[in-house]
Amino acid sequence: MEATEKLPYEPTKKLVHTKPGTKMTNEEFALYLKQIKHLAENEFDYLQKEVEVTNRFPKKFFELAIDNDLYRFALPLKYGGFGLTCNQIFQVQEMFSRGPGGMRMHLHYAADLNWRIMDEFGQPELKAEVMPKLQDKTIFTCFALTEESGGTGADLHTTAVKDGDDYILNGEKTLISHTDCSDAAYVIAVTDPDAEGDKRLSAFYVPVDTPGYEIVPMPHMMGCRGAGHAGLKFTNMRVNKKYLLGKEGDGLHVAIASLSISRAHIASSNLGMSQRMLEMSIARAKDRVTFGKPLVKRQAIQQEIADMGTEIFALRTMLHNLAEQYDRGEDIEEKAAMCKLFSINTVKLVSDYCLEIFGGIGYFEDNPYGPVERMYRDCRAMWLEEGPRSVQRLTAARKLIANDGIIE
Repeated sequence: MEATEKLPYEPTKKLVHTKPGTKMTNEEFALYLKQIKHLAENEFDYLQKEVEVTNRFPKKFFELAIDNDLYRFALPLKYGGFGLTCNQIFQVQEMFSRGPGGMRMHLHYAADLNWRIMDEFGQPELKAEVMPKLQDKTIFTCFALTEESGGTGADLHTTAVKDGDDYILNGEKTLISHTDCSDAAYVIAVTDPDAEGDKRLSAFYVPVDTPGYEIVPMPHMMGCRGAGHAGLKFTNMRVNKKYLLGKEGDGLHVAIASLSISRAHIASSNLGMSQRMLEMSIARAKDRVTFGKPLVKRQAIQQEIADMGTEIFALRTMLHNLAEQYDRGEDIEEKAAMCKLFSINTVKLVSDYCLEIFGGIGYFEDNPYGPVERMYRDCRAMWLEEGPRSVQRLTAARKLIANDGIIE
């Protein structure tokens, strides 16, 4: 970016200067939300024009994310975080999700899986080495679970064979995000093919410079450009036992435990996108005049706006309830699946109505009201990210049946 270039927005001002490892006050948090909202809708939206073509985040994006504490905000206090509650973390996620989908995907991962897997399952020595380096992207990871031939559950085929103090990994992963900017990967692999389903798998932290680690390019996606989606190939990759996460046979538990709260983060992203699309829709409906009357005065449009708002309100309420339960240390697997399931339906309805209200102008890039066309594409990734609706239904149904339909 040229120093003399006139920007079409006012640069984001850093409104909060909370010291790392210090609890953010309520007043500071309100300012922080305002700061991140402005960042998402201005600098991030502006940078995305380049990303849509290159499919890679520019260096400036990472600099902005670091400067605005977006690798730090969700960390526990002891690792340089700000002591935010789960509900506050969801609110920050909602704000940056108003921006480009690929950047949302990157920051959602930074706020959860990137650090949580290591914090909960890393060996003490490895955790002491890695955790302090996650707060400013000195280390960034990717989560290598999905396989083309085996899905994302106990039916994986990547193997990790014990050899002295090492494991030899062979196999392939697909649709892995952030491969282009990661320093290590969390890899789920089969360590005991003869064990029962839950005990076949183990989890590993694998530095990307390990010999035999290969990134396999994939085509550009419909939306969420820049998120570094690619395949991974492991060929006789030797990984020391110190990189084992948890114990042998814990791989499925690592994956399920990590994805549970992460699915609620995705629901927060759907909330952020839906809220912005509702606001854009109302702004357009107020301006667009047909037959002498603004669209917003027409009952058909009012009914669509009411449906959009009702879905958004219900989703926000669900997430607030889940966050309180999570902060009390209670099991949220069932509700996280429900939140993600409901959020997909919400963002589908809202994005469809948004495009209808905008009409033809919504189908074009560079819309003066905001990125309607891009957000319509970006939000479609939510049908698939960390499990489609069918998986969320199965997860929710399992707990509902076990509890005879009681939702605590």
